[in-house]
Amino acid sequence: MDSQDSGDFVYDEASGEWISAAEAAAKTRQQDVEVFDSVGNRLADGDSVTLVKDLKVKGAGQTLKRGTVIRSIRLTGDSQEIDCRHETIKGLVLRAEFVRKS
Repeated sequence: MDSQDSGDFVYDEASGEWISAAEAAAKTRQQDVEVFDSVGNRLADGDSVTLVKDLKVKGAGQTLKRGTVIRSIRLTGDSQEIDCRHETIKGLVLRAEFVRKS
């Protein structure tokens, strides 16, 4: 038998990949954290959100305008932060209090 037990890895249906049991446990912990937007709607991975105010982005020298739609957010495990992508800014993390679920 191989040195890696079948219990060391689990199939992640969301990504369609085999991941380590430790990664699966971390994802489960992240999913247990509830994240709410500025008006109290519960956010989930893959949701689209709209900015409720203009935000200056540190390090990018840019301002994201109110009404900008951010697609496919990811929860970070922190109840106040969401990870997202914008066409011009990679690795963007926003506070949940500045977004509204679309």
